[in-house]
Amino acid sequence: MVRSLKCKGVEATTNMKPNEDEIRGIIDQASGNVKERLGRATGDVDLEDEGAGQRISGNIEEGVGRARRKTGEALKDLGKKLNE
Repeated sequence: MVRSLKCKGVEATTNMKPNEDEIRGIIDQASGNVKERLGRATGDVDLEDEGAGQRISGNIEEGVGRARRKTGEALKDLGKKLNE
């Protein structure tokens, strides 16, 4: 999805499509959350710990993917400005 933003008379277009790292991170967070809750409900401490670790690593992976995407968008915007 492409979204156009207007702020104080300046218009900027951003590409809001998440990259592969962000998607994998979100999936890992959801899987980890399910494992964590299932482990807590059944009293399985190992499953709960595994889920917590997976959720945290998914959060990190999503953040890395978001940073990568934002950097790419910033470089693309910079290239457009230099070509003007």
